[in-house]
Amino acid sequence: MSVWTVRRQLERLGYTSTLPRGTPMLTQQHKNARVQWAIKHKNDDWSRTIFTDETCYQLFRNTIRRWSLNPSAEVKRIPKNRQKIMVWGGISIKGLIGCHSFRNIMDGPYFVRILQDHLIPNAKNQFGRRWRLQMDNDPKHRSRVAQDFLSRETPEVIDWPSNSLDVNPVENLWAIIERRIEKRKPGNIEELNNFLHEEWNNIDINLLSHLVNSMKTRCLALIESKGERINY
Repeated sequence: MSVWTVRRQLERLGYTSTLPRGTPMLTQQHKNARVQWAIKHKNDDWSRTIFTDETCYQLFRNTIRRWSLNPSAEVKRIPKNRQKIMVWGGISIKGLIGCHSFRNIMDGPYFVRILQDHLIPNAKNQFGRRWRLQMDNDPKHRSRVAQDFLSRETPEVIDWPSNSLDVNPVENLWAIIERRIEKRKPGNIEELNNFLHEEWNNIDINLLSHLVNSMKTRCLALIESKGERINY
């Protein structure tokens, strides 16, 4: 049986040839910790939680598909050295907390500066002192300078399971913003940065409410999957 015959049979059965997405490996220890975390927090009041995350956006990383009569002629020109910008963002059910883009390497002191300028004043404005901070276990977040600052300035920092991007609703927001930016086709790093902030500021409050309110479902999905990746 030829390869093409097998391929046609698979297509008739509904199979699609695909390249699996890369995702961090989860050890059994990670899975167990994720389940225990979900059991502990499944009934939390997420309306007072501020979710934060960092990501990067790369120039000319266009993944928008298009219809074409001549697919082989469709190209996207990519420079040899693509530029990128890093961004920190925070959200809550009440609205956007802050968005800070940068191109330098983030260390503990720089992370504290971001929190001072963007997190603390906006969190106090939305919640007063009745809020808690979510962040992942990145080394700069756990640095001594960051921990000292957080112990003084934040009412509470929620524990967070390692390797759990799928649990953080900010990740979904990053993906939405990325698609919107790509459709605008920024031509240089300044446009990329401008489009990022414009799309961030255009986020609807109803979307943020939906993302935050999905946390209980995410916890239940973690328990159901026994700590495996969840579809978020």
